[in-house]
Amino acid sequence: MAEVGQRRVCTVGVVIDAFGPGMPDEYQFHGGERTLWGMRPTWCEIDVSAIAHNVETLAARLPDVDICAVVKADAYTHGAIPVAHAAIEAGASWLAVALVEEGVQLRNAGIDAPILVLSEPSPSGMLGVVFNRLTPTLYTPEGVRAAGEEARSAGITLDVEVSVDTGMRRVGAEPDEVMGVIESVIADDSLTLGGVWTHCAVADELENDFTQVQFDRFDRVLEKLHTGGGEAVRRHAGNSAVAIAHEAHGYDMVRCGIAMYGVDPSAELHGRAKLQPALSLHSKVSFVKQIDAGDGVGYGHHWHAPTDRWLATVPIGYADGVRRDLGLRGGEVLINGIRRPIVGVVTMDQLMVDLGDDSSVSVDDEVVLIGPQGDDVITAAEVADRLDTIPYEVLCAIGPRVSRTYV
Repeated sequence: MAEVGQRRVCTVGVVIDAFGPGMPDEYQFHGGERTLWGMRPTWCEIDVSAIAHNVETLAARLPDVDICAVVKADAYTHGAIPVAHAAIEAGASWLAVALVEEGVQLRNAGIDAPILVLSEPSPSGMLGVVFNRLTPTLYTPEGVRAAGEEARSAGITLDVEVSVDTGMRRVGAEPDEVMGVIESVIADDSLTLGGVWTHCAVADELENDFTQVQFDRFDRVLEKLHTGGGEAVRRHAGNSAVAIAHEAHGYDMVRCGIAMYGVDPSAELHGRAKLQPALSLHSKVSFVKQIDAGDGVGYGHHWHAPTDRWLATVPIGYADGVRRDLGLRGGEVLINGIRRPIVGVVTMDQLMVDLGDDSSVSVDDEVVLIGPQGDDVITAAEVADRLDTIPYEVLCAIGPRVSRTYV
């Protein structure tokens, strides 16, 4: 940790040991890794207090429901370990990941909260599940058998959950087949049926009746489970959109992903929950030059200067997750609180910004690609709109070359 103004920050960056034991004092150590300050001025700033606020906000909407913080894909590129800590401290009861490896990473960081693996692990992956006390999702006879065999070998009883496909058509047992999977779990003394869940496909579309169809299908499965004398289990169907727009169907737990990071699940749900974006993406001007009218800029010369003007280079590119065509689609950045257009194609490591006749921009001026500066803000949703995609993809695309600073 280091003090910056009134904030405590921890920076995790690429491990660099280019100078050996003679590294100068200004190259500091953070998070157990050696990070060279002052080299590539491109970083993400993640506000863990915003993560906590969003967890608390979602929990307040569903006061009798557990919150499961979805931290897969390195917490949507926010950093799984610090986000998991922040979410748990704010009241989340569970964590969810996509991969066994992601659960192992959290366990190796000393996180003891229950961790749900959202897809059925392969038989070879069940050893990691058992050894790291993860809760696997099961939906095939093969998965149940592999989980039971590994649990017996370890001499433990393994908590598992069963997923039913009520209409997402991605993973999960069919509604008319899921009771067979559930019964095989119950019949295995090495397994405990801890939960049954499904996933909603269109909960972020307020006028789409299919969400209720999914709830009805799920309820019929739960009725069969109850009629069959099954023990009480966790029931959950909710994602961020359900937590915001369908509170009555919280069941016992909701799995909160994008909303926990302060991004609305869809434009329809904008502002319904008072969320705070946790991530901002920054760089600094690395070069400024004046170009002549008619000059082409970048590969392919997709943009030509209409008049003599100033151009800034920024050291971030598509290798870092900024789409190559962002400038061609009207993408902008903030410099000195003013929106400036990205021009030409984004290159692997750099992009160019049109400053017009403004000669006041200098090397080292801060550039904001996502987040606030001055009185303006560029949101992940705005970037997504320009690229005809969703904010999830914009955030998850930010690569590991971009250091993360936690405030």
